[in-house]
Amino acid sequence: MIKDQQAELARKNLDRKLAFLREQSLPRPHGGWIRAIRDSLGMTSRQLAKRMGVVQSRIVALEKAEATDSTTLKSLREAAEALNCQLVYALVPKAPLDEVVRERAAAKALDQFGPVAQGMMLENQSLTAGQMHEELERLTAEILNEPLRYLWEDE
Repeated sequence: MIKDQQAELARKNLDRKLAFLREQSLPRPHGGWIRAIRDSLGMTSRQLAKRMGVVQSRIVALEKAEATDSTTLKSLREAAEALNCQLVYALVPKAPLDEVVRERAAAKALDQFGPVAQGMMLENQSLTAGQMHEELERLTAEILNEPLRYLWEDE
């Protein structure tokens, strides 16, 4: 139980830290960040190559790789340092992590409950909409009380 509480606290702290990023829209410039910063500084690809200790053709390749999502974090970090920039790297959840966990638990509850409800309906013992909602909520809460790693098991 303590481990689950620690995971929940860590999830809430991470959500708090990432919330502002979720609200931002910072699209990558068409030619990539390296090219945009380099051009804004008035630096040529040859000059950046010299600062990075590589040949000029490597900068052209690096800029193309960034624009096509095929570069490495190491290369981006090296270019950022040579441009006197800081590389910022984050995975930003599209929704708050608690919401992601709850939605997954609700989906698993529906997967478990659906066949039961179908069978009850065939036996003319169907529940009212309110009863079904209550049962799904109860099952969701039950799933959320289990270790979270079970949420991501595909049955």
